[in-house]
Amino acid sequence: MKITRFGQPGAESPAIYLDGTRYDVSGFGEDYTEDFFATDGLSRLKAWFETNQATLPVVGDAERWAPVITRPSKIICIGLNYADHAAESNMIVPTEPVVFFKSTTAIVGCNDDLIIPPGSEKTDWEVELAVIIGKKASYINQEEALDYVAGFCLHNDYSERAYQLERGGQWVKGKSCDTFAPLGPWLATTDEFEDINNLRLWLTVNGKTYQDGNTKNLIFNVPYIIAYLSQFMTLLPGDIISTGTPAGVGLGQKPNPIYLKAGDVVALGIDGLGTSTQTAKAYSK
Repeated sequence: MKITRFGQPGAESPAIYLDGTRYDVSGFGEDYTEDFFATDGLSRLKAWFETNQATLPVVGDAERWAPVITRPSKIICIGLNYADHAAESNMIVPTEPVVFFKSTTAIVGCNDDLIIPPGSEKTDWEVELAVIIGKKASYINQEEALDYVAGFCLHNDYSERAYQLERGGQWVKGKSCDTFAPLGPWLATTDEFEDINNLRLWLTVNGKTYQDGNTKNLIFNVPYIIAYLSQFMTLLPGDIISTGTPAGVGLGQKPNPIYLKAGDVVALGIDGLGTSTQTAKAYSK
């Protein structure tokens, strides 16, 4: 099953995406929140949809693709989780996952504009596989980790490199600007995939391919990451784990880094999780 949301910011509604059509499931009476996932919402929604599909409104093609979930408690990111990306960043391949947070206020729809922060000169891109937690997880093991997953979605982990690397402190400052976390177009449930650790992910800027990787090259795979994080914090339903990016970010371009400017168009995708496109715009009040 693929769930999504539609509508303008502040007025989004839940939907299901099936065979190229978005169905408005507002009549189900719940949005995709922590409580929805915690109360087996996916199973309940699937049964309700099967009964009501024939009478549901169809969402128009012009309707905005909204963020796939709403109000997650946290976004947890894994840094340097592909060896080729660690190398291009001139950083040592980690022996344990590098963990940092990204503010939930960065979340936007998958095709919303990227707003370059005022004064930014080093806004960068990062295509990533995002994991959405389906039930409360604490001190779990790898073998059971995927049982705690609601699904997966496409995420562009935008980063302002000067804020991240040149301003002291932790990376979160370079990761959390508004619009820096476009999610979607949909969340695909775990049964949609034979092997989540073998998916192609790619990204282009103005039509030129910069990233072309595969989740089989993750240093720490999805079950490991989930189990690992659960040793340090409780993962709540709806929490997002962004699993890292392969080589090809702007910071790693040779002989000189390349960063985004107003007018640039970023497109990205992951097998089974669709594609998204963001147009960079300069911040204005």
